[in-house]
Amino acid sequence: MRYLAQVNKNEFLEQYQLRLLARQEAENLWALIPEEAVILLGKGNAMSEKLLVLVELSSTGDIERLEDATSWVLYLVQAYLSTGVTPDFLQQETERAEHWRQALTLQNQDLARRSLELEARREQIQALEESIKKDRNGSHKEEQGDS
Repeated sequence: MRYLAQVNKNEFLEQYQLRLLARQEAENLWALIPEEAVILLGKGNAMSEKLLVLVELSSTGDIERLEDATSWVLYLVQAYLSTGVTPDFLQQETERAEHWRQALTLQNQDLARRSLELEARREQIQALEESIKKDRNGSHKEEQGDS
């Protein structure tokens, strides 16, 4: 699993550790890690304090890959923050999309209702046409019988 972490020095153990900040849930979905979660790097690993890193952990919690997160953070700034995409903007767009969905659902229900009404009227018209034909045929036969 992939995490965003910050490098800190554990003074008591005299070694560096990673404080896990966020976990990747899906390709473009991350969840903050609210509790304090750390992974010790071992005594031989010296890194810059406060450095942000992306770390891949195995299912057993072992570090599979560790990389500087600078280019990833810059990508996020360029892709989202430089275009004005903010959490508020995304929330507003989500609400707009939900309103459109609701409006389209109502329109679809209205069209379905109208379609049923038209079908019922067409059936009434066909029944009336059949009734008129029967009446005409019946009166036409009576006229021929009178002659």
